Amino acid sequence: MPSFDQRDGYIWLDGQLVAWREAQLHVLSHGLHYASCVFEGNRAYNGEIFRLTDHSQRLIDSAMFLDMSIPYSRDELDEACQQVLRANNLTDGYLRPVAWRGSEMMAVSAQDTTIHVAIAAWTWPSYFNPEIKTRGIRMQTSSWRRPAPDTSPTQAKWAGGYAILTLAKHRAEKEGYQDALTLDYRGNVAEATGANIFLIIDGVLHTPDPDSFLNGLTRQTILTLAQELQIPVRVRRIAPAELAQAQEVFIVGTAAEVTPVGCIDDLTFTPGDITKRLSEAYSDTVRSKPAKQ
Repeated sequence: MPSFDQRDGYIWLDGQLVAWREAQLHVLSHGLHYASCVFEGNRAYNGEIFRLTDHSQRLIDSAMFLDMSIPYSRDELDEACQQVLRANNLTDGYLRPVAWRGSEMMAVSAQDTTIHVAIAAWTWPSYFNPEIKTRGIRMQTSSWRRPAPDTSPTQAKWAGGYAILTLAKHRAEKEGYQDALTLDYRGNVAEATGANIFLIIDGVLHTPDPDSFLNGLTRQTILTLAQELQIPVRVRRIAPAELAQAQEVFIVGTAAEVTPVGCIDDLTFTPGDITKRLSEAYSDTVRSKPAKQ
């Protein structure tokens, strides 16, 4: 697979489509040095980008958390994503909208920087190896904790917030796991490195209250589907010791979709009926075309 800077195709950059290899930013961009950068991850199925407008709105909202103003409306971002998908001849794929501060100022203060926006799209069939995903991924509890909401913009999808998640995933993969489980600043179960987590305990779906980490759009979709399937749900704080009570565990995200978990540290789980039902319902939902108004 070629490096991400050496691919063919087109990227939407600051209002126009440019050749993939020409979509560049300056080495002194503020976003590179001070993490003044927000992004999204969208998936397209059968030519339709799932929850596109919600993703575009979250990009705008994330930027506001970082005192950045996206110079495009939500509708313009939606249309730009559609343009990128068409320009790259994709019907199924992953899209990465990203916004960052430019190079006009090189200091902590950045009020006079230009806000740049780019959108790329490429084929990305599965976040995890399909064979591993079938039996459930292996996860390791990380020593890195999610920060308190008064110490970090935890409800923004921003570049800086992923630094400790990268460290957590690197260590997990080095030790033979596919992902890491992070705890929140209080020591309760939080999330995976790029996905939210769900537990099934005696037929009830449990998931942590996202008060210190991102309330993912896929997470929200799963909660809606559980309600439609009449699966009881509890959103609450979950202590790590409670993992031992779970019969099934899975993680969800735009990239991960619905991925069963086979083990967390020394605890083992078997993907079961509820995981299967929600996975199938999610697959049906993202691949169905929206009703015409």
